[in-house]
Amino acid sequence: MLSPLVMGTLVLFLLGAVAGLLLQTYASLANRLNSGFALVGSLAGVVAAITALAQDAPIDGQIWLLGSVHLGSFYLDTLSALMLLVITLVGVAVSLYSFAYIREYQGKGDVAIGVLMNLFLFAMVGMVLADNALGFLLCYELVTLTTYWLVKTNPEAAKQSRLYLMMNHIGMALVLVAFWLLCRESGSLEFAALREHHLAGTLASLVFLFSFCGFGLRAGFVPLHGWLPVAEPVAPSHISALMSGVMVKLGLFGILRVSIDFLGASQLWWGYMVLIFGACSAVLGVLFALAEHDLKRLLAYHTVENIGIILMGMGIGMIGIANQQPVLVVLGLLGALYHLLNHAIFKSLLFMGTGSVMFRLHTRDMDKMGGLAKLMPWTALAFLIGAMAISALPPLNGFVSEWFIYQALLSMTRLGTSVVAPLAVVMLAVTGAMAVMCFVKVYGICFCGAPRSEKASQAREVPHAMVAGTLLLAAACLVLGLGAPWIAPFVSGYGQALVSAHVTGQMSVATGATLLPLDSSQAILSPPVIAITLFGLFLIPLLVVALFKGPKLGRRHAGTPWACGYAYEERMSLTSGGVTHTLRQLCAPLYRKQPLLDLATALHGVSASSSAAGWLLHGLVLAFFILMAVGV
Repeated sequence: MLSPLVMGTLVLFLLGAVAGLLLQTYASLANRLNSGFALVGSLAGVVAAITALAQDAPIDGQIWLLGSVHLGSFYLDTLSALMLLVITLVGVAVSLYSFAYIREYQGKGDVAIGVLMNLFLFAMVGMVLADNALGFLLCYELVTLTTYWLVKTNPEAAKQSRLYLMMNHIGMALVLVAFWLLCRESGSLEFAALREHHLAGTLASLVFLFSFCGFGLRAGFVPLHGWLPVAEPVAPSHISALMSGVMVKLGLFGILRVSIDFLGASQLWWGYMVLIFGACSAVLGVLFALAEHDLKRLLAYHTVENIGIILMGMGIGMIGIANQQPVLVVLGLLGALYHLLNHAIFKSLLFMGTGSVMFRLHTRDMDKMGGLAKLMPWTALAFLIGAMAISALPPLNGFVSEWFIYQALLSMTRLGTSVVAPLAVVMLAVTGAMAVMCFVKVYGICFCGAPRSEKASQAREVPHAMVAGTLLLAAACLVLGLGAPWIAPFVSGYGQALVSAHVTGQMSVATGATLLPLDSSQAILSPPVIAITLFGLFLIPLLVVALFKGPKLGRRHAGTPWACGYAYEERMSLTSGGVTHTLRQLCAPLYRKQPLLDLATALHGVSASSSAAGWLLHGLVLAFFILMAVGV
């Protein structure tokens, strides 16, 4: 059952790319086929991922074409199955959205975008399914190249695409060194051999550092985030959704695969390093987002923030493995992986919602929007759900996964393993508060009040396919939030497997008044109960008004009501800068030092010479591939 689904996913993505190439002269048909194959391939991937998550053990399989041509083997544990679900679930929404959104690029590389989108999805799925180093790294490099060309489809993005290529090839070079060390020691390119041959000591730490920095350049946490706010905003919005919601997670997937699966997270300081980088990235990412007026750059910085939150969960899990604390392993990795899935959903939703606004207004400047909730109601509703989810408001999915990370940090504090945990709790709380502030600003400026430009006053709802894509992800935010008690146990399977493999002792550990069993059910709150409670609280004021409404007294005279200054709204409305003015004044020294926190600053002024350097680095990467294949 599973092999045909996995094979179908990969083959359909390839067929979509080939069909687009062969039918370039028939652009309309080619675009429909590109989106259609991506949609069907993604649906097959969703079914395969859910089937794999329902299994109790990792699945090894073979992929065959027409019963005779062997395409390779795949490996599906909970981690890779979850990543497959992330890629293909977002792929379903993005491909559905692209049926209409691609009109924005008609005659401006629309067919090329569809072809590259299918190759992009193929490369990401191939990477998470790969069962050997060579296939993994080839797909990883294909992800870099397809994204580079997708960003470059914007004729004004040559500089940004070169920066992206340079940064990610530096990361690729570091990853190659890490895999070369691993494969040299194990004598094999197969992942099974890498899992069985655990490195130790200084060599293991070197592999961890090379892989953490190399994959970190793809993940985009501080200070390796420089390409994110530069390249993502200039890509087509549905591609920005794939980049920010899915592609950056490949970096986190790589860190988990190497540091835990291959190296066993044997050193305690690795976990603390990941936790500290995550906490700093979360706070700084949301601070930089608050200062932005460009909506897509703001969302890109929120990716930096949320990657930091996921890293915090990963770091707790690694600390738990090194300290032999099963509670920390399960809760930390449950929070990290659930937030990884949740962020993919709500961040893709927000980028697609932004794309819908740009589809009508052709601007990313929030101060030229306003009043869109009345003119684009479905887009406004979906964006509101995404904004509430990313702000971690109950009962949506972002709240649930951050709750798990809070639980993990509090458990870490109660166990007395580190003084870092209380500080991390404070930093996570500050991050959440500033995220709420940021999205109050975003939704208020963009969708509420009066239109701030002529184009905003003339906006109308986007085509049905775009609405369907955004509403699908909005529904997923609700399902992942309200359904957390039933969904989370499947996600926690990865942490439970690690406990069995790396941690000795009983899983049921008393921590104060709380008992945390293997399935972490004690830490799973009840979002349905929270939702019913919130709905009830919302009804109380209406009930009070209905009960105490006075009788009609005499005749009423119609008049102009006092509207709190709304008659002067156009002159009195806040700007995006005005909302955060006080905070930006308080944090002015930090904003002035922002370039020092970004390792891409030295490469930001790239020109033709750096483009040549990027492609030279690409050639060196390919040469290293050949040496690995021959020399190991």
